[in-house]
Amino acid sequence: MFILGEFFGAMAILVSGICQILYWALFLRILLSWLPVDPYNNFVQLLTQVTDPLLAPFRRLPLQIGMLDISPILAFVALFFLRNVLVRIFLGLAQQFGAAY
Repeated sequence: MFILGEFFGAMAILVSGICQILYWALFLRILLSWLPVDPYNNFVQLLTQVTDPLLAPFRRLPLQIGMLDISPILAFVALFFLRNVLVRIFLGLAQQFGAAY
């Protein structure tokens, strides 16, 4: 049972780390959207490929106020809540199975 608890603890750390990477990727994409960058740059294309699946559900909604697109803000909020829920679930399972998290 202890090994299962450690597995769930590791999953909590992994989910938290992946969400942190997605936070930074989304933040960089927002910053780069305000600058004149080459859309064919490899780094810009990587950011687009990583963040598009996160932004796609929010882009379908009418979330523009004038020229301002607020879908990235909602993506940040959704990612924050998803991270908190998943990490709490995994940490609760880890403690239930005997890990010291």
